[in-house]
Amino acid sequence: MTRSLRAACLGVALLAPVAARAQEPAEFDPATLDMAKLIECRTYAPAQYNALAFWLVGDNGKAARERFGLSETKSGNPMLKAYALKTPLTVFGRQTRQIAFASSGPLAILDEADPHPLARELGVEPAVDVPGKFLGEREISASSEKGGDGMTFNSRVALNVSTVTSHPGKTLAGCSYVIDMVEAEDAK
Repeated sequence: MTRSLRAACLGVALLAPVAARAQEPAEFDPATLDMAKLIECRTYAPAQYNALAFWLVGDNGKAARERFGLSETKSGNPMLKAYALKTPLTVFGRQTRQIAFASSGPLAILDEADPHPLARELGVEPAVDVPGKFLGEREISASSEKGGDGMTFNSRVALNVSTVTSHPGKTLAGCSYVIDMVEAEDAK
């Protein structure tokens, strides 16, 4: 197993705080994030998304969920943490009262059975497009920064549109914010 693969296996819980410190000011307050902008990829925020995710599930989780008007709901999908919204949120020109968090970003859960119109509107190309399953993305940005500690931080932001069997008749759309840490010798 390569060092970069071992590092990836440590999981977001260990890597994100280091990356967040490396790329964001220490004073960042997750309560200041605009959820619609975060979902629509209208803010470049990989480390900020990680800070928000930790804030939502950490010691101040209840206060964080109240700030955004979130009530946890059953998702039926172990890869998604679903929430009902106290007030509707407008994203991609559509209103929703449901959002979900995946390991890499927030998603709006939209009342649209067919993902194709939204995907075309957003310029999202399908990677999987078969009956019952759609998965597509459009890369927004990708960058690589070398830290003074011999680590390289690779960041990638992508707009996603998908369907999942746990949410029949719905389209999920949102932004993924990924930061990978790679040791200098693995980055070659």
